Amino acid sequence: MRDLTDEDANAIAAERSRVATEGWGAQLLARQSRAGNWGGPKEDRGLLITLYSLVVLKDLGLDPTSKQARRMIGRVDKRLVFKPLNNRPFLHGETEPCINGRILAVGSYFKKPNRALANQLLREQLEDGGWNCEAVEPSPKRPKSRRSSFHTTICVLEGLLEYERAGRESAVAKSVSRARKKAEDYLLERRMFRSLRSGEVIDERWFRFSFPTFWHYDVLRGLDYLRNAGIKPDSRVSDAIETVIERRHQNGRWPLNLLHSEHIPLEMEAGVGRASRWNTLRALRVLRWYNDSMG
Repeated sequence: MRDLTDEDANAIAAERSRVATEGWGAQLLARQSRAGNWGGPKEDRGLLITLYSLVVLKDLGLDPTSKQARRMIGRVDKRLVFKPLNNRPFLHGETEPCINGRILAVGSYFKKPNRALANQLLREQLEDGGWNCEAVEPSPKRPKSRRSSFHTTICVLEGLLEYERAGRESAVAKSVSRARKKAEDYLLERRMFRSLRSGEVIDERWFRFSFPTFWHYDVLRGLDYLRNAGIKPDSRVSDAIETVIERRHQNGRWPLNLLHSEHIPLEMEAGVGRASRWNTLRALRVLRWYNDSMG
């Protein structure tokens, strides 16, 4: 209704209010424990599953002002901590930028923008414009990375966009805007999936679309971010747009191309090869964004 059929604001708000009480949104809210988490007692896995569940609730459009959303995020804010980090509150983030980008996004959307976490991410931006968890938390077998990762970069970009939209401080907002522009150029200069040096496809899996995306980058996720951020498309996205068009089935819909190994405690679209409502919605709104600009 918002992205494809241009319904009026009242109709959209009425439909949005149902996310908390019906369907996937209500089911996911019901699976939150009283302790505030999803996914069981194991500390690391439990908090990652909690993060993924929060991101899906945001993507579903759960109204942050609803009583259900306020109760949900209140539990997270008051009860969840990262124990290995001296009980740092969950919404204050941890050490890896791919995780912190997503925490910044859900915190900004459901609670309030976290300036300290945003500044931490700004300090971790690499020279080439993006981010990489292995630049912050290097593997014992590999040196600290100086090259950005598409996966980490898209997670941070989505977080900074939500922060900027929720923020009120112009000085920080300007820094965030500059950082986003540099990271957007990182993606665009690589035409959303190509090596800057050789022009070769970096990873064929990025042409296979899934939902939820968890931490994984793919071409559709990258394009949908640009659309959401209001970036005017140019020739640097044309190859990526072609890959989206090519993924469309004869019935006019986009299939679920794969399921990632991560999970949330809710089965959404599990039929690989079958039509996916989320892939279809995202692909249609990306193509509309592109065609409207080019037309």
